[in-house]
Order: sequence, then C-alpha cells, then structure tokens
Amino acid sequence: MSQSAQYFSYSDSPYAIREELKTAHRSYWQALASPGSWFDGEQRIAIAAEVRQALNCSFCRQRKQALSPYGQQGQHDSAATVLEPAAVDAVHRIITDQSRITQQYIDDNSNLGLSPEAYVELTSIAVTVFSIDEFHRGLGLPKEPLPLPVAGSPNHYRPPGVVHDTGFVPMLPRGAASGAEADLWPAAMCPNVIRALSLVPDALRQWRAVGDAQYMPMASMANFNQLDNRAIDRAQIELVAGRVSAINECFY
Repeated sequence: MSQSAQYFSYSDSPYAIREELKTAHRSYWQALASPGSWFDGEQRIAIAAEVRQALNCSFCRQRKQALSPYGQQGQHDSAATVLEPAAVDAVHRIITDQSRITQQYIDDNSNLGLSPEAYVELTSIAVTVFSIDEFHRGLGLPKEPLPLPVAGSPNHYRPPGVVHDTGFVPMLPRGAASGAEADLWPAAMCPNVIRALSLVPDALRQWRAVGDAQYMPMASMANFNQLDNRAIDRAQIELVAGRVSAINECFY
C-alpha cells in the first residue's frame, strides 16, 4: 500500500464523497510529502503544519487587529523547527492576514532568504492544505494527519521566459504556457489567478488538481448550467464561492 492510500477514506463522513475528491486529496498528500522545486519533503510538511498552527497564533491575532501589520513586533506560536523565520511569517500572513500582503513585503522576504520562487511554492502549499482542512471542517471531520516526508532534494526548476508585470512575483506571460509548461492552462484562457503560481509550475499543477476537484476544472468555466458530477448547479457553486471569497477578504 502506498503512503497516500491510507489517507482520506472519509468513512466517517456524514455525506457521500466523490471518488474524484478522494483521489485528488490523496494525490496531493503524496505530492506534499515529496521534494518540491524549492523545499524538500520535510520542509513542505513543516509548511503544512504551520498552516494549522497559524489559526491559533496569538501574535497573528494581535497583528490582525493592528492598524498596520508592519509595525507589530512579536514572535509566532510556531509548530515548525526546520523553516526559516521568514517562511514561518509568510505562512502565518497568508492564512491570517493575506489581504495586507504587499510588494514590499515580498521584496523584504527575498532579502531575508525567502526567494520569490520559494514564496510561490509556500503559497501553493498553504492555500491547498488550508482548503483541504476547511473541507474537513465543513463536514465536521478532524483534520487528516500529515504524511511522512519523502527523502530527496528540491529540483530548483524555474521556467524560462517569466516576466514581472501585474503581480507581486514573476509569472509566465500571457500565451506563454508552452513546451514543458503547455499543460498549465488552456490555450484560450490565462487568468491572472492561475498565472500567479506559474513561477513554480509544479506548485500550480498541484493546486489546480485539488481546485479542479473541489471547485471545478478550468475547462468547465464556460458552462453556466449543471456541471458533470456535481450535486449543485453552477449558480449555486458561484454563490458559495463568492460568499467564501468575501469572508476571506479576497481582493482578487
């Protein structure tokens, strides 16, 4: 039995869970435990643990209530021992105060050793683990235990041709998802919310795979009626998505 097969049985779920969702969650857990592009498996698991710790961090609560998060001094209630302080802070900000992240913050973190590439991979892990955890919370289920890390080193892959245009980090330009990156988005679509993670293609692929299962595949975006294999229709899906975005203060 592979490590991922032991996770996400959903045997205690009060509702039937689509096999597609189980597969997506198991596949992500396997990817999470494995070396990425800029973090190894142990560090990636530590990022996931920090996602969960951020929700109970007293310093994050203090900073969230402050007029500006940049004038607060303190220390996070951290779960990790293998992450640099800049990475711990980035996870906590993404989870608890993401609407006040600025270009200056990204640049300052780069000077502290958290490169834009590492920041993108960290962001992908943070938002994907958080979304899976929230799926469990919505079902009244405990969080899935984190997997054991797989040995190995990050590959440090950076796609050629990235540009720094509309976002805080470099991205592949519109229409540039070709060659090894041809699968990142459909030829006729390149929304910025997808481009935002394209500096680390595998991080984008892993986030998209979970998003396709929990939300909808990009190929279905133009379908405004009933989606295949969904219990609610597109209007209901968007109502839920819009409400969640508002609660999360998503400025996108």
